[in-house]
Amino acid sequence: MRGTINAQSKDSYRIRVSVGKDSNGKYIQHSETVIGTHPEAEKRLRQVLTELDKGIFVRPGKATVNEYLVRWLSDYVKLNLSPATHALYSIICTKHIIPTLGNIVLAELKPTQLQHLYAAKQASGLSNRTVQLIHTTLHKALKNAVKAGVLSRNVAEAVDSPKVARHEMKVMNETELHIFLEMARNTEYYALFYTLLFTGMRRGEALALRWQDVDLLLCQLSVNRSMQYLDSAPIKDRITFKQPKTVKSRRLIALSPSSGAVLREHQESQNKQRLALGLPLVTDSDLVFSHWNGSPLLPSSITHAWIKLTRRCGLDGVRLHDARHTHASLLLKQGVHPKIVQERLGHAGIAITLDLYSHVAPGLQQAAANKFDDIFSSSVKQEQQITI
Repeated sequence: MRGTINAQSKDSYRIRVSVGKDSNGKYIQHSETVIGTHPEAEKRLRQVLTELDKGIFVRPGKATVNEYLVRWLSDYVKLNLSPATHALYSIICTKHIIPTLGNIVLAELKPTQLQHLYAAKQASGLSNRTVQLIHTTLHKALKNAVKAGVLSRNVAEAVDSPKVARHEMKVMNETELHIFLEMARNTEYYALFYTLLFTGMRRGEALALRWQDVDLLLCQLSVNRSMQYLDSAPIKDRITFKQPKTVKSRRLIALSPSSGAVLREHQESQNKQRLALGLPLVTDSDLVFSHWNGSPLLPSSITHAWIKLTRRCGLDGVRLHDARHTHASLLLKQGVHPKIVQERLGHAGIAITLDLYSHVAPGLQQAAANKFDDIFSSSVKQEQQITI
């Protein structure tokens, strides 16, 4: 075998292998300590030699997990991902990962240490969802380390994160939708809630909508940005607007005649209010849904208003995000093709739509079966008429 293994203690071995030549033609030696048995040291040596043969071997550095994550957050996440994602990853790293794994040399990080971290976090009372976020953060960070040539492999790929039960989807039926909108009619959020239910837009997309994005003549609106709120940022920087995450999220949504009429009335109401206050009329750059002075609505305020309204209607447990699910479910029940529903919702692929709304599938399956029966019966009748 190319390379050597020397025992350092009962459960510690030193492997050494030549990794090439430097600019002066001298051989470069790589050595590392393997804690464990002799067969484990042999396994690690074979792995190093295999990586050398494939040209993917990376000499481990001395940077700790703490040092790497701090650089990753500032040099990659902050520049390439959204402010909300940066804030989330920062909290996960500083609160959950660094206190436990921070002092470990990055190149010596092992799957068992990650598994132990997840188990300890679960034992402390953290939800499976939070532990899964810890795993996702580590996986992404280590993936970038491999891509940058800092690591030769992503040890997070060898670890399974806890399974998270899907949140039960609660949607309104046609009667409940009517009751809810009648109850919302005399509130300041009527037009917003109507739009969410009749378009399937996300909350952030609706709150970022400007009048220039709405074509009341052609009855359509354009989704091209989303609002984000960062509670940890300075007050003036808490609300930001960004482009949607995916290409599919940027989309045109056709408006029904009723939703077009609601938005038209909403615009007229805004102008009347502004005239009464001596303010200029709304412009194309103004937000569709805003305070009287044009300032953005807070996402949390919208959610709280929705919760209060659903409770008054006896629909406790129907979340604001379920307005989106309600829109999709009712369309699918009416026989609208899933591809159209996918496009309206802005899902990246139709598989996501079909997976999310599989609860509607039994009804669709039965309808399809009935249609085939109708086709067959019609065909038989035609043949009988021809025979006669």
